[in-house]
Amino acid sequence: MDYLIIVAGGQGLRMGSCIPKQFLPLNGLPVLMRTIKRFREYDSNLKMILVLPKNQQEYWADLCKNYHFTTAHVVADGGETRFQSVKNGLSLVPDDADGVIGVHDGVRPFASIEVIRRCFDMAKEAKAVVPVAPIVETVRLLEPEGGSHTVPRDDYRLVQTPQTFDIALLKAAYAQEYQPAFTDDASVVEAYGQQVTLVEGNRENIKITTPYDLKIARVLV
Repeated sequence: MDYLIIVAGGQGLRMGSCIPKQFLPLNGLPVLMRTIKRFREYDSNLKMILVLPKNQQEYWADLCKNYHFTTAHVVADGGETRFQSVKNGLSLVPDDADGVIGVHDGVRPFASIEVIRRCFDMAKEAKAVVPVAPIVETVRLLEPEGGSHTVPRDDYRLVQTPQTFDIALLKAAYAQEYQPAFTDDASVVEAYGQQVTLVEGNRENIKITTPYDLKIARVLV
């Protein structure tokens, strides 16, 4: 049995909205609902765990009622950090569960079915898989002295989600003590000693965090 943890704890500060970004309407449907629907399209049997701050859960329940949104999922409490939020979601996965678990940003509704399938399929062998996209702009590295210099963009990739893992591996990795360097799930697993495999993502798989992103998202829909 495969699982998915969707982390949606944003406050919408960079969006300049009083409504958390994951709840903003996107061409007639809240962003978060579009994200959930995309994964249900991938696998109707996928067990989905939505991680939300406690103070947003009633609002989400009302949204589901108003939009007649009945896609099956369970809700876990968000933590003070992303690390703690994912850990809370993992606590709802049985310790003896066997399979692959993905962790996905709630404000990424455009991961393609092909990329999702690629991540879950590859994780069955590689244990830890991260989708990435190439960088098309020139990249400059800032120097401590105040200068900067160009670095080869082919040496870098933009990291996306879903990041997918063997369930037992991810549970063991999240038993570690929190470190500030844990910026995503891959960094947690790498600190545990597991090498991460990169697979091709899709460029449309943007993270909606600013008004500009929302404009792009409307076009993508």
